[in-house]
Amino acid sequence: MITVTRLNGKPFSLNAIYIETVESFPDTTITLTNGKKYVVREPHDQVMTDIELFYTRISLLGKVKAEEDHDGE
Repeated sequence: MITVTRLNGKPFSLNAIYIETVESFPDTTITLTNGKKYVVREPHDQVMTDIELFYTRISLLGKVKAEEDHDGE
């Protein structure tokens, strides 16, 4: 889960596994795989960093990075 903030200032947690796209219109808009959209205060780069940290924490990203490092040798 990542924590983001609605435009009205209320924070909430979102399961990053279900995030399909993150866009800036200029507000950051997160679209889930079910089509639901959330507009949040956090900048695009911060959301992407939070997603990457979440994936690493649950070992989805760490394995991919390790394989990429190994292939590069």
